[in-house]
Amino acid sequence: MKSYKDLSPSLRTIMTPGPVEVDPRVLRAMSYPILGQFDPEFTELMNETMEMLRDVFQTRNQWAFPIDGTSRSGIEAVLVSVIEPGDKVLVPIYGRFGNLLVEISERCGAEVVLLEREWGTVFDPEEIIAAIHQEKPSIVAIVHGETSTGCIQPFDGIGAACREVDALLVVDAVATIGGVPVKTDEWQLDAVIGGTQKCLSVPSGMSPITYNERVEAKVLQRKTIERGLREKGSAVSAGKPVASNYFDLGQLQDYWSPKRLNHHTEATSMLYALREGLRIVLQEGLENRYRRHQRHEAALVAGLRAMGLSLYGNPECKLTVVTCICIPDGIAGESVRSMLLNSFGIEIASSFGPLKGQIWRIGTMGFSCNQKNVLHVLGALEAVLLWHGADITVGKALQAALTLYARKEEELPC
Repeated sequence: MKSYKDLSPSLRTIMTPGPVEVDPRVLRAMSYPILGQFDPEFTELMNETMEMLRDVFQTRNQWAFPIDGTSRSGIEAVLVSVIEPGDKVLVPIYGRFGNLLVEISERCGAEVVLLEREWGTVFDPEEIIAAIHQEKPSIVAIVHGETSTGCIQPFDGIGAACREVDALLVVDAVATIGGVPVKTDEWQLDAVIGGTQKCLSVPSGMSPITYNERVEAKVLQRKTIERGLREKGSAVSAGKPVASNYFDLGQLQDYWSPKRLNHHTEATSMLYALREGLRIVLQEGLENRYRRHQRHEAALVAGLRAMGLSLYGNPECKLTVVTCICIPDGIAGESVRSMLLNSFGIEIASSFGPLKGQIWRIGTMGFSCNQKNVLHVLGALEAVLLWHGADITVGKALQAALTLYARKEEELPC
């Protein structure tokens, strides 16, 4: 019989746009004893997690809880629960994950209306507002921060425009929650989906979501109690029920409410991890956390520019937590990434779709977002590019970053 060695993953410096390094306190939390999902001690942890999610999402919504699964599970849960066949869904696309919203909406039977911008740019909010008034969709689905292009979409007035035509505004904030302001109530966002494996620095495996009473009203119109749990008088939707049992928000609400109506077996250790990750975020303070991400992004960008590298995308809409670099002419991008990993233990990301082979993407997210990592990646990237014969400026990158780190926080660029 074949024998297998003990599991011992290599220690990496992970500077991708997700997953990122996990705080040791979160890993420790995942080692704690398992509790039953209806143990009062565990249900109190569920309640605390909901409370902390409200703070991180900056909302007073009743519903704020995680979907068990990767970030895509939260996106699917919201969309499959609110989209009925024939609903018109407006999707502004400026990168890969806008296209994902289109695909999921189409699978739900929606009539999808597209707005498209060249990758590396975003929409003027007025463009989206004009389309909302013209199309009068049932739902507007949009990405807040596109890790594929390193761009962030402003939301000025979009939420208000959706209210004017009675459309629901669904926002993918997977890349931004915990690293960039996501003001759910102030921006009038109806449903927001986050991820654990990026700025929250929790392993992939849960997708925190929040939604308001406007979304809940549509969810309740389609509410059906699972067949094996029905009692006399249980709700059975008169219309078309949600196509997914696992992602049915109507059933998940009952599970996360005081009813504790059984739906699935909770991912106990992942909930421990999420609760601890959220506790750490709130202990640091949201504003402090946003400033930390800005500080280390600024140092990284200063070093890259001093090296003579060009950044991809419009700088006016740059996403704080992802920096995209144009691969220099004549340089094999994958060879550089491979040498960074094998010689320095550093992982950065390539790209896909129309940007495949054209850019590298460096994430400064959550626990990975620190001075040691930024200096490490700048020094290693300079050495590897020299090895590959790139025409870069030598000896300036680390000095530029160190100069920025020496400046007081209030002197740093926003």
